[in-house]
Amino acid sequence: MRGLQAEAKTLTWSEQPSAELLDGQIRVRVKAAGLNRADLLQRAGMYPPPPGVTTVLGLECAGEVSEVKGESRWKVGDRVCALLAGGGMAEEVTVDGRHALPVPDGFDWAQAAAIPEVFSTAWLNVFELGGAQLGEKVLIHAGASGVGTAAIQLCKAMGNPCWVTLGSEEKLKVCKELGASGGVLRQNGIGSLKESGPFNVALDPVGANYAKDHLDLLALDGRWVLIGLMGGREATLDLRAVLAKRIKLIGSTLRTRDADFKAELLARMEQRLWPLFATGELKPLVAKTFSFDDAEAAFAELASDQVIGKIILVNE
Repeated sequence: MRGLQAEAKTLTWSEQPSAELLDGQIRVRVKAAGLNRADLLQRAGMYPPPPGVTTVLGLECAGEVSEVKGESRWKVGDRVCALLAGGGMAEEVTVDGRHALPVPDGFDWAQAAAIPEVFSTAWLNVFELGGAQLGEKVLIHAGASGVGTAAIQLCKAMGNPCWVTLGSEEKLKVCKELGASGGVLRQNGIGSLKESGPFNVALDPVGANYAKDHLDLLALDGRWVLIGLMGGREATLDLRAVLAKRIKLIGSTLRTRDADFKAELLARMEQRLWPLFATGELKPLVAKTFSFDDAEAAFAELASDQVIGKIILVNE
């Protein structure tokens, strides 16, 4: 089967051996795969897959179950979307059956592939690790990204007013339409958001560039959840503010979590969130789709930082 790899920073489709199906796993014939910034980093040699994980790119996909081994809720022909540690950008992928969820009714393959990585990231970090409670204010950086647009919708659904930082007025307009209460353009500085705060939870894929501002923006007992380092990894902080406000800085990654953790997370998400997909209260924002053969253009589009929502590769 064909799989997409990054060799010397160049995207290459190559023939891959079909993986042996282990007990509890399912084989999925991939119809669509989500593109994430993690894939850009892996291509650049900055985010290698965990030990034992395929070097084929792709952290989420949607498709049809083609084979099942052992006891499983799934059968051949089922439509699923799956959270992966790698391998989604391929003609097929094997995955722990517990890491797949049913495609919501009425969703096409592209919409389904846009769910697993970003909604699990947003849910885990804002509501489980960040502990956002009803009515608490949430600050979402990179608000127009896949994770950001998912987090905005989740905040609206769960009764949490949220504000965003991002790069353009167009992006801010879309985020407000999704449910954000307001936001600022990052190039104008994010300090002015203090008037809208203080914030109880901050979802931060930026890191160093915004670190100092969080000391002013976060509330007493605020939770600052760091999920990325787009703005650098080294920052100088006045620890007196951290101490005085009892700020919790939580570092979080999902890709390297163990199989049981992911399975339990997805089970909780299915119970809480899948009814909201069914009613339309939650809906992944697909910005653009590309065929598998146009993967290079898809990566370039995401790297341009002009995307609002998700880029999806479709196996046509």
